[in-house]
Amino acid sequence: MTSQEVLLPSTRRALLHRVATAQSQGRAPSLVAAVQRDGQIAWSGARSCVDGHEPDGDTQFRIGSITKTFTAVLVMRLRDEGLLDLGDQLEKHLPGTGAGQVTIFQLLGHSGGLGAETPAPWWERTPPTTRPELADVLGETPFVQQSGHGHHYSNPGYTLLGSLIEELRGKPWADVLGREILEPLGMDRTTSQAVAPHAGGWAVHPWADVLLPEPAEDLGLMAPAGQLWSTTTDLLRFAAFLARGDDRVLSSSSVAEMHVPSAPPEAGDWAGTYGLGLQNIRRGSRTLLGHSGSLPGFLAALWFSVDDDVAAVVFANATSGPPASTVAADLVQIVADAEPRIPEPWRPLPEVDHELLALTGPWYWGTQVLAVKLLTDRGLELQPLRGVGRAARFRARPDGTWTGLNGYYAGETLRVVRAEDGTVDHLDLGSFVFTREPYDRSAAIPGGVDEGGWRGLAL
Repeated sequence: MTSQEVLLPSTRRALLHRVATAQSQGRAPSLVAAVQRDGQIAWSGARSCVDGHEPDGDTQFRIGSITKTFTAVLVMRLRDEGLLDLGDQLEKHLPGTGAGQVTIFQLLGHSGGLGAETPAPWWERTPPTTRPELADVLGETPFVQQSGHGHHYSNPGYTLLGSLIEELRGKPWADVLGREILEPLGMDRTTSQAVAPHAGGWAVHPWADVLLPEPAEDLGLMAPAGQLWSTTTDLLRFAAFLARGDDRVLSSSSVAEMHVPSAPPEAGDWAGTYGLGLQNIRRGSRTLLGHSGSLPGFLAALWFSVDDDVAAVVFANATSGPPASTVAADLVQIVADAEPRIPEPWRPLPEVDHELLALTGPWYWGTQVLAVKLLTDRGLELQPLRGVGRAARFRARPDGTWTGLNGYYAGETLRVVRAEDGTVDHLDLGSFVFTREPYDRSAAIPGGVDEGGWRGLAL
């Protein structure tokens, strides 16, 4: 079976129709897209204004701000190596910028309050010699709002992160990127400068079907915010990594941190949130992660659904016109809706831990009833059995406790509290006491239990 036969003919036609419509209505000189499912490229397609000269999975396009996600991964690697903490102020590692009070976490999630763009002239259409120093990137007033008070997208913020990487690694950002991400993931067609075959960038006149070539400037210090060229094949490899992690680059737990929204969304026309180098949007009941990108002459988008294990990439060589981000999200939705993921077969756990098994079943927080379920790798899941409650999954720690992974209890500690005779008295979850009976008189419940016990209407 070839990659093009992985999907049903009706699904493949729906994908081609969406891409063809986007190229035609968006008046793009060319548009190329590809979809990945279960780690395999399941479909690719392209449309071009030149007959017989369509781009393919090996054709480079400029990906603009998708570059930021690569930069964020490099920063997370520094954190995992203990070279920095995300809560560190920039000044600790990169002094003298004039923006040193902003934290690394805030820079990653665009909540540092820095301006969206550099001082004039427009950095995307000017040579790097225009801004030889960070002071030229930030200007005299780098902050437009108070740090930590919400999301405000900032290209200069990612320039600071690129300079931070260079400071701590002692090598140029592009060299670190190649050694630590591109080489391990086999992304040999992702480069800082265009390498043939590559598309040329074009502007399409808004009121006439005529073209104007766009310049392809090297971005210099701004490179970590938008420099890269890539292909659909390479970016789908990157999407697979961003969904699951890869210990050669970044662990699954660190990648999962990047998925989580880092600040309330900015007011405006973008209905989404921002994690750490990743955009996060909702499409119906589906969460899509990824990033969009643009530079003069190019539009790009990468979206993936972890739950559906589907990813899509869209490139166009036009300054504006085709909605690349919308099209990529549509391609994910087409595949996920038309051909839902088939679950893996249920299998029992490889062995029984009777102490853990004894913790399963109903528990009571006061009068609310919840159930504890045993997961793989000694993990636990807490689910309300009636009404609305706080559900969460927990990862086992070596010390016999568990750490919350999501929701209200994310990061909180769940532990078993035993009585003097060794039997389980209660579960403690962030100071909340869970007992086997509602307000169990034999358990150590804060405030105690009324001596009269439960009673009816006739007191």
